[in-house]
Amino acid sequence: MVIVEGILAASALLYLRARNFDVGSLYPQPDLRGTLVGLGLFTAAWLAGVIAVAPLTTPGGRAQITEFSFSGVTIASTVIFAMVNGAFEEVFLLGVLVRGLRGYGLSIAIGVPLLVRVLYHLYQGPLGAVWVLAFGLTFTFFYIRSSRLWPAVFAHTLWDIVPVVIAGF
Repeated sequence: MVIVEGILAASALLYLRARNFDVGSLYPQPDLRGTLVGLGLFTAAWLAGVIAVAPLTTPGGRAQITEFSFSGVTIASTVIFAMVNGAFEEVFLLGVLVRGLRGYGLSIAIGVPLLVRVLYHLYQGPLGAVWVLAFGLTFTFFYIRSSRLWPAVFAHTLWDIVPVVIAGF
């Protein structure tokens, strides 16, 4: 997956550069403040997900989100994947789509990237899709207000690491 996303990212950046898109603005600018904001964004997205799926849980209070096996996964491979995946998704969805679609109105700039985000996470099942929708809305609203990619990239990276760590190494 890291190789696939690397190839897709390189291809997309070449295409965007050929179309005179400001490719330099797509590179997240890591800094301490943005990292702390990203930690808060991670927490806010998690809370939004909990609230969004709460009405859809079973009577015992358990949400049936598709579970994954993390057997054979190392912390190093998890971190590498999370860094590449978090950057790939947020740069594409927020930095390219949200920003690129702003000229068509705010509802299009929010709705199309959210639809794309949910569609490529449908493998997580219906509740997973609702969770991803809440997660995506949180990130999208943050990006629209701040135009900062690093906090979203960092929060997404954490989102890809934390479940693996919680599942136990």
